[in-house]
Amino acid sequence: MIRQKKNAARLLTLALVLATAFSLVMCGTAPEPREPASGSFTILHTNDMHGRIEAGRFDGMGLDRLAALIEAQRQEKGAVLLLDAGDTVHGLPITSIERGASMVEVMNLIGYDAMVAGNHEFNYGQERLLELAELAEFPILAANITVDADGSSFLPEYVIKEAGGVTVAIFGLATPETLWKSHPAGHRGLTFGHPIEASQRMVAHLQGRADVIVALAHLGFEGDYDSRLVAEAVPGIDIIVDGHSHDLLPEGYRVGNTLIVQAEEYNKNLGVVDIVVEDGVVVSATASLITTEEAQNVEPHPGVVALIETIKERQGGLLEQVVGSTEVHLDGERGSVRLRETALANLMLDSMRDAADSDLAFSNGGGIRASIPTGEITRGQVIQVLPFGNQVVSLELTGEQILEVLEIGVAAYPEAAGAFMHWSGLTFSYDPSLPAGERVDPAGVRVNGEALDLSKTYSAATNDFLHAGGDGLGLLVGLDYSSFGSMDEVLAEYIAANSPVAPEIEGRITVIGE
Repeated sequence: MIRQKKNAARLLTLALVLATAFSLVMCGTAPEPREPASGSFTILHTNDMHGRIEAGRFDGMGLDRLAALIEAQRQEKGAVLLLDAGDTVHGLPITSIERGASMVEVMNLIGYDAMVAGNHEFNYGQERLLELAELAEFPILAANITVDADGSSFLPEYVIKEAGGVTVAIFGLATPETLWKSHPAGHRGLTFGHPIEASQRMVAHLQGRADVIVALAHLGFEGDYDSRLVAEAVPGIDIIVDGHSHDLLPEGYRVGNTLIVQAEEYNKNLGVVDIVVEDGVVVSATASLITTEEAQNVEPHPGVVALIETIKERQGGLLEQVVGSTEVHLDGERGSVRLRETALANLMLDSMRDAADSDLAFSNGGGIRASIPTGEITRGQVIQVLPFGNQVVSLELTGEQILEVLEIGVAAYPEAAGAFMHWSGLTFSYDPSLPAGERVDPAGVRVNGEALDLSKTYSAATNDFLHAGGDGLGLLVGLDYSSFGSMDEVLAEYIAANSPVAPEIEGRITVIGE
């Protein structure tokens, strides 16, 4: 239920947004209808950054180079609005250690004009999201989230900006998939309305009050809340700046008179939309992307470089915080976790199953990158073990699908493989002398002590890398899931709750003939 504190937080958020540069109005203070105007401006956009403040081997350009590109666009074009389509403040340790504050700090410096709340914005809980909204010097929007207790808007619904001589209304659309793609505690007491209904209401309210209407959405090209369905059902939206499905749309995607844009993920691209307006009508909207490869010719923004260094220095103390202790050496060496059961892997998988309250859990050995010696365990050590910021997710799998995952995990043996799967809540044996794909005897698989039923459905915790099809697990792609935070956070919390830990090798995985 809503508390007085939440109401106060929302009021403070509104006050901060009203003070933001170029902001004219927030939800609840709509301007009078106005005469149509003409002009041109540019929207720059990002989506699904997932905490990628710095450039990474498998990530994009980093926010220092992104900021330099944005600054160059501002100098060249003058009238620029910078928008983010959500799933931004959670992901890698540099963001999650401070529960999103470090990402907001960098976005403030870069000068974002607005963002929408993605499902991962709720990973720290709704109270923390409101606190981050207070820290942000730009509004975090959502026109379709209401508070059950009083029916009020959980976040500001829209913002109106001036850019290039025209008035631009931007409203937020959060995915209702948040209800099953984030931890239930994070959105308890909130209702996520249908994006189409919210869009119809927003367009009716904003037409005549703005020359251009932009939906800043975290919907994506998938499921029942596909942004293309919104564009089809709601005439009057000029641009949908989208996220959630991580699609690469180099020239955007048109549905009637609506242009939908996405810039893939992880700062791999900066999205650009150049817009021309005549007498209150968008006559031209051209989408393009500036890629990571093109950004390599740009010097990183010195102010953002300095801020990132400050954040890393500040977090040094946080990394040294003791989260618990272990009475045994926790083996995470490459030659171990990619070949056989280890105590560290068992501990990690138990933490995942506990967090998701699932029947079983599995994860790939390639995601484990360090060992932890006997003694105190620091947060930094946990992050070294699990450095990728992967999320714990829970899926529904049949026994047949679980058997397929088991076979994939042992297919490469005796060669070490990142796809070697570790398990919690499940034990099995396999015969490496048999052909790959035929090594696991279904009759010998046990789930919490009971025989695996190939036709039964089980809840299974895993990580989002595997859910996306990593390590050959294409069978998981597209399955509905719930999210329970990053693997390093889940492991740290489990260690803290159960210290001193002393996991053992229990015979969860048995190699026949050895």
